[in-house]
Amino acid sequence: MGAGIAEVLSRGGLAVVGIEINQEALDRGRGNLEGSTGRALKRGRLTEEARREILDRIALSTDFAELAGCDLVIEAVPERLELKRRVFEQLDRVCRPDAVLATNTSSLSVTDIAVTTNRPAKIVGVHFFNPAPVMKLVEVIGTVLTEDGAVARVADLVRGLGKTPVTVGDRAGFVANRLLFGYLNQAAAMLESGHATRDDIDAAMKVGGGLPMGPFTLMDLIGLDTCLEVLEAIYQESRDRRHAPAPVLRELVTAGLLGRKTGRGFYSYDKTAAQAAQADAGAAQATADEAPRPVVGVAGSGTQAVAIVVAAARAGSEVRYVAGDDDKAQAARTELEKALDAETLARVRGGSELADLAGCELVIEAVAEDVSVKRSLFAAVDDVAAPDAVLATTASTVPVIDLAMATDRPGDVVGLHFPEAGGGLVEIAGTVVTAPGVVDKAAALAGRLGLTAVRCRDRAGFIVDALRFPYLNDAAAMLEAGYADADSIDAAMTLGCGYPTGPIADLDRLGLDRAVAVLRALYAESREPALAPAPLLEEYVTAGRTLR
Repeated sequence: MGAGIAEVLSRGGLAVVGIEINQEALDRGRGNLEGSTGRALKRGRLTEEARREILDRIALSTDFAELAGCDLVIEAVPERLELKRRVFEQLDRVCRPDAVLATNTSSLSVTDIAVTTNRPAKIVGVHFFNPAPVMKLVEVIGTVLTEDGAVARVADLVRGLGKTPVTVGDRAGFVANRLLFGYLNQAAAMLESGHATRDDIDAAMKVGGGLPMGPFTLMDLIGLDTCLEVLEAIYQESRDRRHAPAPVLRELVTAGLLGRKTGRGFYSYDKTAAQAAQADAGAAQATADEAPRPVVGVAGSGTQAVAIVVAAARAGSEVRYVAGDDDKAQAARTELEKALDAETLARVRGGSELADLAGCELVIEAVAEDVSVKRSLFAAVDDVAAPDAVLATTASTVPVIDLAMATDRPGDVVGLHFPEAGGGLVEIAGTVVTAPGVVDKAAALAGRLGLTAVRCRDRAGFIVDALRFPYLNDAAAMLEAGYADADSIDAAMTLGCGYPTGPIADLDRLGLDRAVAVLRALYAESREPALAPAPLLEEYVTAGRTLR
């Protein structure tokens, strides 16, 4: 990180002094600089002349006294408060009285570091994201002691380096890590509880949540020791159980299994094992691609139902849909005609008679999120569905078991949840009464429809929504508290974490009413205070407004 920040400053045309603890560390830092700029040269992002100029502007030393003439000094040592305090004590002794001293801490209190010095008014946080030359976000943090104008001057410098500064107050984790690590820790707790497997959680958040990588892949990349340190720091301030590190995380760190840097964390980074797993996944997909498409029945005619019909028909299946009446059936047909070509539409038949679902291998209920309506429908479908058909509900806040027990065949009922309408992921939830093999059968049917199927227990939110909406709720609470504005929160997650959409924009996209409904279900199940919808969300839903 230190080498990355030095490169960023030098790329901005500034003279830089890099200090390390000893010659070995200094040589390693020089190697990092040469490696990073060398890769940029190889990719055509730097000329040889520009690379040489960048390296020439950086002077390296093991003598703190070399910092005496610097206007700004950025500390980037490991995330340990006592170490950072010792560094700042030394900086305070050697740097000019008017120099601004900055910490690159990702989670520790800037105030705790500032009070170590005789110049707390000139201490700020400047949190770069790794790799610093690539990532655009920099969080600039002021404390109650920071002098007027210091944060603005540093933010202007950051902007001049081609980065996007987000200016916030001194709270553990700031914006990006406060939001990110609550989500990562919850994923670890989900795994530990047996709700879903590591691979299914990672796949769900990539395919269904649209994230660049799953939570366990990301934690291994960050380093599990770093994850533990950040969570400890945030929990120390928040006392929120969602920030208390999951025991499995602490166990892995204690065992020295820290992720990619040690060759094993949540995953093993043995190339042979990875290649074998990839080959198995490829073979399974090939088998699914070659299998005949199932006959699918859909009970419902709304947006969700139409999206399922479209996906199944495009996958090559014969599809039967049943609406509440003939007018609704025709309205659904109109939407289908807009979405499908004539050849694909020929595989779809609709009406208002449940008897049309007879003979379907998979019958999917996709009506309004009303438990009484769903239970009545399941009881009726029970009478017409084939004896060996899988009965599935798309319920997102109603327990699957409540609907399964409305039938005479609860063993055939599973949850089939699409976190994104028309998306490529389906979450399959069995219940305590689901018959052996039914979840496997449902997963196989989903695979034959070209969907990525993940499995989980019958719990509120399944996987994606159970992880996504608490994170979004945290962002809404942060906005409500006035800690950061909507643009800053969204920028922190898109520019700092590589998310495709910021959380405030995502709440508006997914619907505040849906967010509140899922959060209420999560809270009702867990009684975890942090999962109750933020009052701001409740207020905006009542007002019928979006956050932006």
